[in-house]
Amino acid sequence: MPATEESLTAELAAERAHLDASRQALRRMREHAEDLYSTGDQVAGDPFAAETLGRALARRIADLADNPDTPLFFGRLDLDEHRYHIGRRHVTDAAGEPMVLDWRAPLSRRFYQASARDPQDVDTRRRFGFVKGDLTSFEDEHLGRGEEQATSQILLDEIERPRVGPMRDIVATIQPEQDVLVRADLETSICVQGAPGTGKTAVGLHRAAYLLYLHRERLRRAGVLIVGPNQAFLGYIAAVLPALGELEVRQSTIEDLIARVPVRAVDPVEAQVVKHDPRMAQVLHRALWARLARPEEPLQVSDGAYRWRVSVEALRRVIDDVRREDPPYALGRERARARIVSLLQRQAEAKSGESPPESWARRMGKARSVVEVLDAAWPAVTPEGLVFDLLRDPETLAQAAEGILTAEERAAIVWAKPARTARAVKWSAADLVLVDEAAGLLERQASVGHIVLDEAQDLSPMQCRAVARRSTHGSITLLGDLAQGTAPWAATDWRESLAHLGKPEAGVVPLSVGFRVPDAVVKLANRLLPALAVDVPPAVSLRRDGELTVLAVDDLAAAVVAEVGSALTYPGSVGVIAADHQVDQMRAALAEQIDDRLSLVPASIAKGLEYDHVIVIEPAQIVSAEPRGLHRLYVVLTRAVSRLSVLHTEPLPAQLTEVAAPAASR
Repeated sequence: MPATEESLTAELAAERAHLDASRQALRRMREHAEDLYSTGDQVAGDPFAAETLGRALARRIADLADNPDTPLFFGRLDLDEHRYHIGRRHVTDAAGEPMVLDWRAPLSRRFYQASARDPQDVDTRRRFGFVKGDLTSFEDEHLGRGEEQATSQILLDEIERPRVGPMRDIVATIQPEQDVLVRADLETSICVQGAPGTGKTAVGLHRAAYLLYLHRERLRRAGVLIVGPNQAFLGYIAAVLPALGELEVRQSTIEDLIARVPVRAVDPVEAQVVKHDPRMAQVLHRALWARLARPEEPLQVSDGAYRWRVSVEALRRVIDDVRREDPPYALGRERARARIVSLLQRQAEAKSGESPPESWARRMGKARSVVEVLDAAWPAVTPEGLVFDLLRDPETLAQAAEGILTAEERAAIVWAKPARTARAVKWSAADLVLVDEAAGLLERQASVGHIVLDEAQDLSPMQCRAVARRSTHGSITLLGDLAQGTAPWAATDWRESLAHLGKPEAGVVPLSVGFRVPDAVVKLANRLLPALAVDVPPAVSLRRDGELTVLAVDDLAAAVVAEVGSALTYPGSVGVIAADHQVDQMRAALAEQIDDRLSLVPASIAKGLEYDHVIVIEPAQIVSAEPRGLHRLYVVLTRAVSRLSVLHTEPLPAQLTEVAAPAASR
């Protein structure tokens, strides 16, 4: 029978009481952890154990922090007369009984996956509405009776809530197709091809949180890494994992990840394209191993008592055997040193009848004549030194790149005025991938347990190889949209990227249904797809509430000021996006409209960001600013989650004119 107003009011009061009790229980859990922390040194057996316990308890205290503005739970499952509240972290009462289940717990999966067709033993699924942490409403779906809402108003309200500040978690709004990806096994690498607004970034971040929940100790040792396109993007997503209780996930741009040398120069685009080409890995490999030479003289070395001798033939056998084993270059040099010392050691044993001490072997390995043999046959080299020698000398580059690079490509990357030493080089960002590749040839990289790569369509093959060296024994979540590729080397086929990442077996999963970008905005951006030369399905939006305005104006600065003023009358964030060279002009025009909700964004760093109201300035200038300008415009147009205004004095790109609003003047 239908619920009465009185029963609904009583039910809401009961849920509020449970929320209050859960917050008190969480406070008790935190106070208990603080008590243990304060007395930990008294129960630990030794200083090392005390320090280890202290770190663990400090993490526990941080994990149990409560934000009163963030709902402690957002849903409830009723199963077989048992009720389970689903939230961001696990909360228990004094007896250890669960008051809130972590959204990552196995039982919580039913909250996201159960349906009227497949209720999974769920009688009722309840969603809660909150305003700044206060529980204000609830909404039930009686799945056990075959009832399921086509559209949850609470769910829509949460998805469409104005965006101010950094990105939020989406634990309350995860969709079934997203949940499958979030809960993929640790050993499984996946690639998510996601259209704008489909939540691919959120999927990657929540997968990281889920894997840390399921494999806490393993991933605490091996690490979880988030790689984003720029610092603005990392700042935008920085609050998501801490809100989910995960405080130890490293975040980095690809440039910072491989930054072995400071960047103080910029290459022409032609040079950048060649340096990011995977053929450069072959060139570096050939240049490095070409340094080996077969010994020409026997080794003679004295230990102070005897003079020992190793023949040329024996030395050559050592070098040849180690080379066939194909170790990293630096390891190979040390392996050759150890085997030469072993030959000397055998002679000493035969002479005295006993093995010489380890100190003798260490001294022999550092003896001048042994080092001279190594330097001639297996020279020491640094990553910077290898790249320096290659790019400063056209003849060295020609020999290493013969049959790999054309003469024009070699000319594009060789330094016209090389520095005197590797230390004096003004390295470019494109050089970073070469130095990192060289480092990978010399030594093995430590493997990270799981890496999330966001906006991965702009990773070059050489950058993918850098990531692959860091995930040899781990898995990856690759997130991106081929239509948003703006780099000169942007991916056009995920299979190629996955091969360079060392994960060719990873599945490619498309997400094309968007929840954030309104339908009117998506349809405008989709007009660009035929010109982008990528095989991706057009985005589809479930939202019909957005607004799109396209205006031809006479005075651009005045129009921007007026549009910003209008946008600030609405709740939420406002992003003004312009071609990079127009940003200073816009900043001057908006000097008197400074507001915490207003951001002026160069088009080159808009990727991955979202604003409630986006004002795009002069699309034609955005397109003409770079070779893949149409791709950049596609990115810019899809940053709006409520309203999009396009202001222009120049004609719009032809691909947009079919759906542009009738020209208006302002």
